[in-house]
Amino acid sequence: MKQVVQNYKSGELAVLDVPVPGCKPGGVLVRSAFSLISTGTELMKVSEAGMSMLGKARSRPDQVAKVMQSVATNGVPATYRKVMGKLDSYTPLGYSLCGVVEQVGTGIDDVKVGDLVACAGNEHALHAELNWVPKNLYAPVPDGLAPRHAAFGTVGSIAMQGVRQGEPQLGEVALVIGLGLIGQLVVQLLAAAGVRVVGADPDPVRCELAERLGAAACGDPASAAVEAAVAELTDGHGVDQVYLAAGGGSNQPVELAARLCRDRGRVVDIGKCRLDLPWNAYYEKELDVRFSRSYGPGRYDPEYELEGRDYPIGYVRWTERRNLACFLDLVARGSVDVEPLVSHIADFDDAVETYQRLKDGELKAVAVLFRYPEQKEEAGEAQAPAVAVPAVKRPTGGAPTPARPAKTPVRLAFVGAGNYATSMLLPHLAQRDGVELSTVVTTTALSAANAQRKFGFAEATTDLDAVLGDTSIDAVFVVTRHSSHAELTRKALLAGKTVFVEKPLALTEDELAGVLAAVEESGNDRLQVGFNRRFAPLLQEARKRFGARTGPASLRYLVNAGRLGHGSWYLQQGTEGSRFAGEGGHFVDTASWLLEADPVSVYAVATSGNEDLQVVLRYPDGSTATISYVTTGAAGFPKETLDLIADGKVLRLDDFVRASVFVDGGVGRKRWVSSRLPKARDKGQSAELAAFIKAVRTGGPMPVPLESLVATTSATLAVQAGLVGGAPVTLARAR
Repeated sequence: MKQVVQNYKSGELAVLDVPVPGCKPGGVLVRSAFSLISTGTELMKVSEAGMSMLGKARSRPDQVAKVMQSVATNGVPATYRKVMGKLDSYTPLGYSLCGVVEQVGTGIDDVKVGDLVACAGNEHALHAELNWVPKNLYAPVPDGLAPRHAAFGTVGSIAMQGVRQGEPQLGEVALVIGLGLIGQLVVQLLAAAGVRVVGADPDPVRCELAERLGAAACGDPASAAVEAAVAELTDGHGVDQVYLAAGGGSNQPVELAARLCRDRGRVVDIGKCRLDLPWNAYYEKELDVRFSRSYGPGRYDPEYELEGRDYPIGYVRWTERRNLACFLDLVARGSVDVEPLVSHIADFDDAVETYQRLKDGELKAVAVLFRYPEQKEEAGEAQAPAVAVPAVKRPTGGAPTPARPAKTPVRLAFVGAGNYATSMLLPHLAQRDGVELSTVVTTTALSAANAQRKFGFAEATTDLDAVLGDTSIDAVFVVTRHSSHAELTRKALLAGKTVFVEKPLALTEDELAGVLAAVEESGNDRLQVGFNRRFAPLLQEARKRFGARTGPASLRYLVNAGRLGHGSWYLQQGTEGSRFAGEGGHFVDTASWLLEADPVSVYAVATSGNEDLQVVLRYPDGSTATISYVTTGAAGFPKETLDLIADGKVLRLDDFVRASVFVDGGVGRKRWVSSRLPKARDKGQSAELAAFIKAVRTGGPMPVPLESLVATTSATLAVQAGLVGGAPVTLARAR
């Protein structure tokens, strides 16, 4: 299928061939009929992409702060790879469309194949021939409403949420500053609510259009016309509400709002404009400044948008989806007229030319629609997850993987191509001789296309079954969200593939049992989990310098994990497990590797709110490891520090940039310190991948024994049980 994309680094716009998105549970696959260009938001994004790197940084100071934090945590090279990987990728455009349901995912019962729906979301209602849309981001189109009018649903919801924030009442007077697409819709919604409206915009054509659509008067904000109209309609008191629907860097809108608003009036910010509030003016009138967050309640909440969890109507009357349905109803009943806003309808194939004409000012428009071709394309099958839970046993069948013929490349498939895969794994594999990147599989079409372009995959697809059935593929990498790891690993093992799965292997004991059942059923135990720290060159050298030990050891591992940003999918504990369940295996595995054993018990305690964890692992020889996993520390402090103490020796690791070993000997004290700081924090990914590829190529043992992977996963999962029970959890010894 085709999709409109932009490279944020170069500014290039393209209509790209990408795989058809999969139809996941909880949503529908929609074939686009019309999609709407947001001439404000999208053109701002297009313009930003054309800026220099310094200009981009100045326009997004929030992202600059994130980059600096990443430098402190991961070092300059790793951060550079991550940032440049994101910039030099195709990003989607679009967020408002109307189309026909082509496939229905499991759990959806309110629409059927062939129904017309309006769709929202800058990840789901894209300028693409097909989109997967979750339940709370689509709404059925009322009978008789034209598809091109229903394509206004998202921007209509944005305008509606802004009006709701202003709490207008019958007979009031409102001022709308900025009469672009959103401003024109705000004017109509206010007029439909019985509010008299004054509009302000320097474009006389837009002013005339707003007056035709219900505004009492409109004019240039720099002229006296707007102020005169407000004075006449309000007897000199000022307007009850001001809606800021303008963009740009001028502070004129907020100053005009203060001048023309009545005492204790309301100012609602809908657009992205400068908000340098003149303190005296706002203070003296005690103006109520409010923000309108996009389409309404539910926006930026992954449980609402992605998992389909609605808010009770008694507590949240107007959600994103209810706003969308309400706007469609108003248009269908003629209370809002969007046809006069349509300045141009372009064929989808002409998307790049259309954006260029808009950017250059050749095409002056309030709203532009893309019209899609009507031909059908096969859409692929829905994937329904299933997890088996048999008893955990070692494999009883199957044959060892044979060694490959010399000079035959190892063919790899990647399931998932997110940030970690593209910044920490694929750069190493793409440069390795004897490795062929065969296929990349994702549920979102554009991420697969980006990975194919950047790393040279032979194919990109959303069809997992086709990859698992391809006998030419030697190994499958599972680099998806945590909740899918166990099931995808189980499927790949049953398909006879060697599997590399990023941590965690499983989020529950039942999931772990399902993986081991697949090992037993298939006889295939060719499995590696991405516990990379044991492969870090600095830590390997320090362990060698520490030498053998005779007595029990004490290990302390401080992980200054820090707080997650709002909206991080790591916070979705209902589906993705706790943060420690997802990440803690790294630290358990490192401790067990240093102590050369698997833990026999786990004791865990937490501070109030479970923000900081103390996890104590006990080992068969009496050794202990304490992992302090904290989120409340200073961001500037190193993320990982480790001390191993035994037999008069101490090993110290400082965040994978420095290591030292202290030894008390018979002839005095000895000390080894890593001779120089490495150029970057090397946490072992390259060496880990080299060991994995060697095992696949030669058919030799996997880098980490299966028993160790299982023991680490069980210990990590036991932390939650220990927190609930308040007592140590005894672990069954791996056989």
